[in-house]
Amino acid sequence: MEQKAQLAELGLFDAKVPRYTSYPTAPHFGKNTDSAQFSSWVSRIAPGSSISLYVHVPFCRRLCWFCACRTQGTHSDAPVEAYVQVLKAEIALLKAQLPADITLSRLHWGGGTPTLLSAELIRDLAGAVTEAIPLAPRAEFSVEIDPNEIGDRRLDALAEAGMNRASVGVQDFDSTIQQAIGRIQSFEATRAAIEQLRNHGITSLNADILFGLPHQTPAIMTESVQKLLSLTPDRVAVYGYAHVPWMAGRQSMIRSDALPTPESRLELFETARQLFLWDGYREIGIDHFARPHDGLAVAQQTGRLRRNFQGYTDDPAEVLIGIGASAISRFPQGYAQNAPATSAYVRAIRGGQFATARGHAFAGEDLLRARLIEALMCDFRICREEILSRFAVAEADLDQMFAEADAAFPGMLKVSAKGLQIRDEARPLTRMIARSFDAYDLSTAGHSTAI
Repeated sequence: MEQKAQLAELGLFDAKVPRYTSYPTAPHFGKNTDSAQFSSWVSRIAPGSSISLYVHVPFCRRLCWFCACRTQGTHSDAPVEAYVQVLKAEIALLKAQLPADITLSRLHWGGGTPTLLSAELIRDLAGAVTEAIPLAPRAEFSVEIDPNEIGDRRLDALAEAGMNRASVGVQDFDSTIQQAIGRIQSFEATRAAIEQLRNHGITSLNADILFGLPHQTPAIMTESVQKLLSLTPDRVAVYGYAHVPWMAGRQSMIRSDALPTPESRLELFETARQLFLWDGYREIGIDHFARPHDGLAVAQQTGRLRRNFQGYTDDPAEVLIGIGASAISRFPQGYAQNAPATSAYVRAIRGGQFATARGHAFAGEDLLRARLIEALMCDFRICREEILSRFAVAEADLDQMFAEADAAFPGMLKVSAKGLQIRDEARPLTRMIARSFDAYDLSTAGHSTAI
């Protein structure tokens, strides 16, 4: 009780803070990054290196009310088929710009619902990707799977294409909550999909579950997590539902008076956290859990854990290229985002040029602060020696940053000659502590609650 009061006093239940999957965050991207800049950054990738590729499929058979992703509903395959042809054209543009001998260390298909593609479209798109940029040895090819939108023929095509990791969205198994968020997906359907995946040789499984949903209680969370544990996923993301109906209009279908209070959200997360820890999962960063053998757990143990737009990752690639409408790329020089509207994206690609609409070129202290924030989000600590050796920052200036953070969160941090560390009891404040190293205007709308 005393800890909760202290967290409340520091603003945990009131603050709106970024998830820090990038720095600066996407709301700070500007229109001064265009297709010419993107093309220049692509051409500067080191020949013979490995990169990551994200493919965005912004279509769903139904639009779940809780989702704030860039998606559109379709009951017909025609717009999906046309979109895949545009993706192939973008891949061809990319191939023409890439230096020689580039391979993929990671390939991820997200959405939307990538598994609404027919088996023929899956083979067509996967073939276009790997013909342009081959998969590296031991590459990871992951796909977001909707248990309501999958079958043996599509799984055959994905397995043949090299998929070796699947990510299954769960949210919550309670039927009342599913009705409230517009996502009907039974435990039986989820279990059947996971059995199908394993029967097709896909042994690495991720799952997503949400806390902070309408009508959710610790008892309901306990039952949903226990059901999920019976399916033995390798890693689980426990995300906080962000209610932002002013950004995602479909969320207005969810009654705000049915949502748990911020204090209850913390209890829901702690309920899930304890269940995963009791079952032998390792805690990864602020919201992931992984079996000890999983790549995320190994990366955490060896200091290689990183953070990107998909959350936590063990991907070593310096370059992540996003293709498709609204997809974001990250280069050593900055970020570039494709046009969010599918129509604008399609128009640009069909016109023979990249669809970059906005982004950010790193300048000033961007890379320094990005690393400070990533270190906190991944490891809950900042190594002073690492920062001083990697960045042109004066010791006095770094110490001043540490001192200001320490003053803002009294008793929550440990500052020493080795650096700065978040105390265990203060980990719920991690995003807020990271925010203290953010030099950008934080009044931008759209950030989610701290817990």
